[in-house]
Amino acid sequence: MKEYQHLNIETKVQAYWEEHGAFHAIEDVNKEKYYCLAMFPYPSGRLHMGHVRNYTIGDVIARYQRMLGKNVLQPMGWDAFGLPAENAAIKNNVAPAKWTRANIDYMREQLKKLGLAYDWSRELATCDPSYYKWEQWLFTRLFEKGLVYKKVSLVNWCPNDLTVLANEQVVDGCCWRCDTPVERKEIPQWFMKITAYADELLDSLDQLEGWPASSYYAA
Repeated sequence: MKEYQHLNIETKVQAYWEEHGAFHAIEDVNKEKYYCLAMFPYPSGRLHMGHVRNYTIGDVIARYQRMLGKNVLQPMGWDAFGLPAENAAIKNNVAPAKWTRANIDYMREQLKKLGLAYDWSRELATCDPSYYKWEQWLFTRLFEKGLVYKKVSLVNWCPNDLTVLANEQVVDGCCWRCDTPVERKEIPQWFMKITAYADELLDSLDQLEGWPASSYYAA
């Protein structure tokens, strides 16, 4: 039985894919479009098996849709903006930008070695001004239209990291990063006024063809 020489075979194949832009999404009016996007990873510096599982599943879906003849776009990016990068930089005594960029470079190479069918020409990082300027643009437009408002609300607060935590970031009553007991704290926050569109969205469900009635309750 011959041994599978994965380093030799996969390196050559992946080099061919990159050289020929095998997974680049190019506009083609003759093909049905399919957009496959898995959540962007936080650039912590190393991939783990959770990453491998998550992105392999997305890759299988993208490749299956491509085999069906669809024009598939499967991009990759980095959830790189915010406090985790700052905390990691403080811990490692390095500037946040330098730390984040180095991690992105390393993890990109790891993903490429997995042979996932990404269109790397569409890569982005949420810490790039060219990306987050659009979030700022959207917020200011919503503000101008009276669709954002400010009020005091309860949050999960980590007194060590001095930051708000999502419910998923509280593990057994403690911060997922530093294990400090989490406090409930009232702070002023911005909210989007999505309830202004609630009736319009519900009424429009009747206009959707093939929409199951059970989904009305979920909405």
